[in-house]
Amino acid sequence: MDASDGLLRRAEPAALLTLDGAIRDLNAAMATALGRPAEQCLGRNFGEQCLGRDFGDLWPASQRVSVENLVVHVARSKTVAMRIMEFPGQGGAPPVACLIEARPVKDSAGDEQLVWVHALDARNDLASLLIPFRLAAEAADLGLWMYSAHDRRLEWLGGAPALAATLPDPDTYLSTVISAVHPEDQAPLAALLRPPAAQSPWVGLRYLTPHDGWHHLTVQTRRIQLGYGGPEQIFGVVRDDTKQEKRKKKAQAALAAERQRAKEIADFSSALITAATEQELQQVVLTRLAATFGASGALLALVDDGRLHVFTDAGITLCEVDVLHGLRLDHPNALCEAIRTGKPQFVTDREDCRRRWPHGVGFPHLDGLGFDYTVSITPLSEAGNPPLGGWLVTYGSGHRPSLDERTLMGMLADLAGQALRRIRLQQARVELAMALQQTMLPTLPEHLAGLEVAARYRPSRDGLDIGGDWYDAFVMPDGAVALEIGDAQGHDVDAAAAMGQVRSFMRGIAAREPDPAAVLTCTNELLVTMGAVRFASCTMLHVDPRDGRVTGASAGHVPLLCAHKDGSHSIHELPGGPVLGILPDTDYREETFTLDEDSALVLVTDGVVEGPGLTLEAGLERAGTLAGAALHDGLDAEETADRILDAAVAVDHLDDVAVLVIRRM
Repeated sequence: MDASDGLLRRAEPAALLTLDGAIRDLNAAMATALGRPAEQCLGRNFGEQCLGRDFGDLWPASQRVSVENLVVHVARSKTVAMRIMEFPGQGGAPPVACLIEARPVKDSAGDEQLVWVHALDARNDLASLLIPFRLAAEAADLGLWMYSAHDRRLEWLGGAPALAATLPDPDTYLSTVISAVHPEDQAPLAALLRPPAAQSPWVGLRYLTPHDGWHHLTVQTRRIQLGYGGPEQIFGVVRDDTKQEKRKKKAQAALAAERQRAKEIADFSSALITAATEQELQQVVLTRLAATFGASGALLALVDDGRLHVFTDAGITLCEVDVLHGLRLDHPNALCEAIRTGKPQFVTDREDCRRRWPHGVGFPHLDGLGFDYTVSITPLSEAGNPPLGGWLVTYGSGHRPSLDERTLMGMLADLAGQALRRIRLQQARVELAMALQQTMLPTLPEHLAGLEVAARYRPSRDGLDIGGDWYDAFVMPDGAVALEIGDAQGHDVDAAAAMGQVRSFMRGIAAREPDPAAVLTCTNELLVTMGAVRFASCTMLHVDPRDGRVTGASAGHVPLLCAHKDGSHSIHELPGGPVLGILPDTDYREETFTLDEDSALVLVTDGVVEGPGLTLEAGLERAGTLAGAALHDGLDAEETADRILDAAVAVDHLDDVAVLVIRRM
């Protein structure tokens, strides 16, 4: 058999290959079908252009593995094999779906074993060419249909069974389908059926089904030629995004509710901070407390000369709790005990209430406890501090506040208590600001296996003893230690309020978002949405105490420092993005690295490394040298933080300064 003449002298694409897939010869139809000009593969240029090349290299990337597997199978098994392949479309033409046969042949001239690959005529069984498309659609949970422009009919070819149920009939007129499409989406559907290119973009359509209402479908169409020299058809793939759209709307609603809740909490915090009299404080609590936490009523009790003075909102009338007014603080009831001990009380059961406080009086709606009614009591001062008062909220309709809600209520009660204390000392703004700063600076976690954490803060020497610098450290649910340090713009009460809001937002978001970059992204969106007037820089890290793995991101903050036991140090600039609260739709980036044993990370605010005569670069170098020397001298994290802070103060700093050190032992 003359391989070159007998097997390649065909109208359909054909090629002769060696057993390892190298091109021995091919005809002009094959070269054209693969988008290779015939003159590149035939005649004088054949040896230079195609001879010896891997046949798979001529195919599109999406088809390369399939054609190579086909050739390998025939070469090894010495049997005939067939596979449906797609030739690429040329010059805007659609791709060509063909049935390709590969069979072993022998070159009569050289007695060499070859593989003959050629397209078969499938015009009498075009449906066979659709099988791979149908299987692929089913595997991807998509639907597949074919449109015939000649008789304007849609034929359902298969795929996801659930999608088949959206059509009234597997073979139906286009007009029937269009009548079920939302009027605003009918023009996009018509455009899909006349795609100018071989493939359309994905287009969303609203489609009304007879059984379960509107569906959100996403559709893409392709023009495909069935067989070499065969007819051109329009095929569509469809995805049902109804559940996804519902989840998206639910998530959007949840985000809107979260933003609204964050704004209410921020407004509540700011109002507590700026209250200048007891009357203003009462007004803030009684107008905002119940609404912020979804309660049915609120009561505020303040301690004056060892007795309660009670104020209520419209949800709890004064006559319901009038017996509480004037009670001594040592009276054995739930409200007095919470205020006296500084420990919150949550009461859900009437019998438990009577057992714990058998001689208690004045509990509102006592008979309703345990049915659809609960009570939460929060003191305004912690245990060990002089009792100031407390607030009581009632919940109806079976609502049960979560642990996070009660924790947040406790934080606001702390703010209210400090406001009351400063008001009574007649140094409302300055003294309140100092107390607020101490409230905002958290208690660091202790007894961390393999880690030491220490922090220091000192306000600027100008203006109020208050600023926007903050730090935070807490243990995540997965055991990692979250660390953050930041600087809110300004050196006044508003800066402290902004700082407190940002820190509260980040800790709340971190409970649900495991990655520092995601926490910064969500915090930035909240601040931008709220129209925050202050911006803030921040660095956030997650440190795994087991292997020292650190994941970090930065929002326009100064670089962090890494100090080592040998006294060396390095300056580490994290990826991230701009400061928080300025640019909407900002996606922050993060980086992962390892903190070696006997090494420490040092996070600082710009007041530590910048000053009247100190550039940022020089300040970072100085702080890094101090940290490296501290580790070399055997100092722990607390002593290292002191050394860095003392050096910053010694250069006559003007800004707030904060230092956060984490050392891996």
